Amino acid sequence: MASEGSRVVVPRSFRLLEELERGEKGIGDGTVSYGMDDADDIYMRSWTGTIIGPQNSVHEGRIYQLKLFCDKDYPEKPPTVRFQSQINMTCINPETGVVEPSLFPMLANWQREYTMEDILTCLKKEMSAPQNRKLHQPTEGNDDERMEQKDFVVRCAIL
Repeated sequence: MASEGSRVVVPRSFRLLEELERGEKGIGDGTVSYGMDDADDIYMRSWTGTIIGPQNSVHEGRIYQLKLFCDKDYPEKPPTVRFQSQINMTCINPETGVVEPSLFPMLANWQREYTMEDILTCLKKEMSAPQNRKLHQPTEGNDDERMEQKDFVVRCAIL
């Protein structure tokens, strides 16, 4: 274990196990949740998140599904965050659903102490921000279950 001054740096695997345990117990008021996408993923890279849209916004009552990918350098670097559900927000690429780090301060100014829970909670808060609270949203049920380009190519080749 490495240490920086008097602070102990928790290894990646322990950190992810802590996050998994916290995610399984449920978070706060239950409007944000996350967990492993694939229980057989020994590197704990692929995660799924859910955000229930905040009240008094165009997101109220909607359920948003996200994918979080924690590469080998997590938590030193932030995970990649992508909405699978269609959503219109200023920090999200409308074509891919990716949360753009340069437009989302938590990812742009990432700190090792931040967690996936923090990201989801901050995204929910961002939904209520003045610039996003009243933005026109895609029709509910229009979740395209966005697929990555590689999935698209494979599907086309098989057909």
